[in-house]
Amino acid sequence: MTFFSRAGRLELAALLTAACALSMSAAQAQTKAPVRVEPTTPEPVVTLEAPPPPEPVSLEGERYVAMGSSFSAGPGLRPAKPGPYPRCGQSQNNYPTLLAERFGLNLTDRTCSGAMTTNILGPWKEIAPQIEAVTPQTRLVTITIGGNDLNYIGNLFSATCHFRNANRAPGAKPRTCNAVRTPQNVDYARVEMQMNEIIRRVRSQAPRAQIVLVQYLTPLPPAGQLCEATPVSPEHAAIVRTIGKRLGEITDKIARERGVLVVEMNIASKGHTPCDGENAWMIGSPAGYDGSLGLQWHLNLAGMRATAQDISWWLINSGIKEINPPAYDVAPEAQSEDSAAAIG
Repeated sequence: MTFFSRAGRLELAALLTAACALSMSAAQAQTKAPVRVEPTTPEPVVTLEAPPPPEPVSLEGERYVAMGSSFSAGPGLRPAKPGPYPRCGQSQNNYPTLLAERFGLNLTDRTCSGAMTTNILGPWKEIAPQIEAVTPQTRLVTITIGGNDLNYIGNLFSATCHFRNANRAPGAKPRTCNAVRTPQNVDYARVEMQMNEIIRRVRSQAPRAQIVLVQYLTPLPPAGQLCEATPVSPEHAAIVRTIGKRLGEITDKIARERGVLVVEMNIASKGHTPCDGENAWMIGSPAGYDGSLGLQWHLNLAGMRATAQDISWWLINSGIKEINPPAYDVAPEAQSEDSAAAIG
């Protein structure tokens, strides 16, 4: 009797298997009938037309609530808007009013100069919480807030005071100036928490509303480019720029995480600072300024129109029907996708 190792047995089995396979293939080749392949007629090509775009949705007559601080209220920008709270400084030419006219919306304007996030969520002396105006029928909500929590624009007034004291005429009496405040991380964290709560409350109270966060315009030119209209020291300017940068980042983050629209006027307004002459969207604090164009360190008419235009661009491109196109010209920069971001 012959014995095979394990390797030998495996090798023999493989050889036998291969031989059987070859034998079967040969037999099949001899007996299998040939297959005739008939020519086929190609199927007709069907061209599908793209469906027409959906018709724009009209919000004419629908409720629109505007909330926020002075960059949405328009203090000093004529004509003033009559209302129950004169100290809020609302203008007939603020961006909420321009938006409402353009889309035929029924505006409830709760914007108020000096407002902080706490004044949206809670009362401010005689003024009721702004968010109380948001109802289930509300279809659009715009919000510009957070700057006063961080003393963003307040620091510019203080910095201007310090600058003029440092450059006053010999013998002139110095003015009393507030300190330029540098916010701490806890301040930024609180703003983020409050803004998240505002979005949560709006969503809860108005589930059908489109929410738009509107960034603050950039009030200062880049470092090294301060001018007579921006009388602040480079050191104070750096503090203000940092506040603007971090507030913008917080607002973008909230929009991204909460799935709402953010209109980045902080980016769109670069090149439209008080140092940009006729292209300025903001008023600085030039010597001898008489206040005729609006409050110092705030938006002028061009700035309000540009803000309304940027918001309108996104609303129209999200399918909202424009009812009354504006009669005024709008700077081309305000129509660019680079100036805003749809997030969500």
